[in-house]
Amino acid sequence: MKIISCNRTYANQILEIFNDAILNSTALYDYKPRTMDNMASWFDLKEKNKFPVIGVVDDQNNLLGFGSYGTFRGWPAYKYTVEHSLYVNKNHRGKGLGKIILAEIIKNATKQDYHCLIAGIDSTNEVSIKLHKALKFEFCGRIKHAGYKFANWLDLDFYELLLTTPLEPNEEL
Repeated sequence: MKIISCNRTYANQILEIFNDAILNSTALYDYKPRTMDNMASWFDLKEKNKFPVIGVVDDQNNLLGFGSYGTFRGWPAYKYTVEHSLYVNKNHRGKGLGKIILAEIIKNATKQDYHCLIAGIDSTNEVSIKLHKALKFEFCGRIKHAGYKFANWLDLDFYELLLTTPLEPNEEL
């Protein structure tokens, strides 16, 4: 097993993990599976903004899980805050991969001088909540009935981790 930077050659494997989460869980509040066109746009945005896509692969280069982050809100004053996500292949959950990926997300965000990492987690996703708490994320709020999926209203919880970076924040664009 090794940690990698995922490029577009991993798009099919990322798409498979995304679509499993869409169809079988409330980890993503999407209804329809994503397409390769969606993946092309997703990678375009990651590359344009220098947002990493961090993966864990096995010895055969099979993607076991991945994570990334992106813009939290589009206004300039939020430039030090990013929202992250991570997903583990359904056949490899419970092996500590989420913790490895989240630690790499934190490391990359720190290197890129971000200050606040945000996680939006479905309130029933106890595994993700436990993972974030283990890495010192703190609960900072809930939006009740933020989504509707599988004939249920979904509450969205927010967790944050404040980083020690940047050393010299500024208001320049």
